[in-house]
Amino acid sequence: MQNENKIIEKVLAGETGEFEALVNPYLKPVYNFLYNFTKDRDALDDLTQETFFKAWKNLKKFNQEKSFKTWIFTIAKNSAFDYLKKKKAIPFSWFENEEGYNRLDEIADQEFDWAEISEKNDLEKNLKIILEKLPEHYRVILTLRYKDDFSLQEIAEILEKPYNTIKSQHQRALSALKSYF
Repeated sequence: MQNENKIIEKVLAGETGEFEALVNPYLKPVYNFLYNFTKDRDALDDLTQETFFKAWKNLKKFNQEKSFKTWIFTIAKNSAFDYLKKKKAIPFSWFENEEGYNRLDEIADQEFDWAEISEKNDLEKNLKIILEKLPEHYRVILTLRYKDDFSLQEIAEILEKPYNTIKSQHQRALSALKSYF
């Protein structure tokens, strides 16, 4: 964070080439985040570019006492919502990145047990189906928390909601998810 603040100060002082040092660590995570919201590969490059352009344009408004990561993801979320409002559809895929990697697959087991693999694949498919049944705000919170590794406080900032609201919605989302199992 302190290193990011130094870079931000340099950019604001006119060293615009330094902005790339801010962008690079977040380029892929923001791209993946936007994909999870839109599921539109054709729009991803434009949305990612728009996110970072908005960040560059509004960098002087950034409160350096806050997290740059949270701020950039808030901009990405707003860009995705604006895009989806125009498109009028909000498709979601949860816990899986663009390469098909699923965090739920992080089961440490060195031996191949085909029955277990089949069961895991069924669980993965069922989880996707169940997540689609959950209200959108629950899916967003679960994805930000367990796929993108944001804290509940960071999620509250990104979604621009009070922390206690996010905390209670997170608990309700987990309860709703568990009720299907």
